[in-house]
Amino acid sequence: MTDKRVAVVTGASSGIGAATARSLAAQGFEVVAAARRLDRLEALASEIGARPIELDVTSQDSVDALAATLDRVDVLVNNAGGAIGVDRIEAADPDEWSAMFETNVLGVVRVTKALLPALEASGDGTVLTVTSTAGTGVYEGGGGYTAAKHAAHAVMGTLRLELNGKPIRVIEVAPGMVHTEEFSLVRMRGDQSKADAVYAGVEQPLTADDVADAITWCITRPAHVNIDQLVIRPIAQAANYKVHRTK
Repeated sequence: MTDKRVAVVTGASSGIGAATARSLAAQGFEVVAAARRLDRLEALASEIGARPIELDVTSQDSVDALAATLDRVDVLVNNAGGAIGVDRIEAADPDEWSAMFETNVLGVVRVTKALLPALEASGDGTVLTVTSTAGTGVYEGGGGYTAAKHAAHAVMGTLRLELNGKPIRVIEVAPGMVHTEEFSLVRMRGDQSKADAVYAGVEQPLTADDVADAITWCITRPAHVNIDQLVIRPIAQAANYKVHRTK
């Protein structure tokens, strides 16, 4: 068993997850980098000394296999998730909604449930879930994603109540507009021009490193300090639907 505190980061193969793995490793954590794309995890592991584990949060067998390999867990960062499409509800594809719930909601529940015993045994555990400002606000064309992130927000609030009295902090970090290499491209189903348009004219949207810095700050507060919810946006974004663009 390691003497270092162990942090499990899901969705660690790119974007906020990879940035968080790097940030926590720099703080001295032993990082378990978990995601579906093992080749990317292995590259990250060689860079920061993380332990790469292939994980599909939509598969109970995969989650159980992750839990079985871990002797110690001090921190869980539920980062795996994402959005699909910008269709209005009248044109919604229920299969896409189901896929978003599987990753953003049920994936969080599966991994959290599996690792709670180890987190409690640590005597100073932290469950941090990356939700979104879409978890507390809505906008046209975002029904499936906002519904999923609202559900994730509710899961974290409920978990905090249920774990009261146990040595586990429950934290939610809710980013606004973050420019990563994949989020909007996946949401726009691979259409690069539509993905680029999301950030057009926005000076300095958040980066993955910005969000990772906020996540790390929350985790490294004293054990008695719980950051219930941290909302982080770029200065250009006043609300989900109000963004200053220079052109």
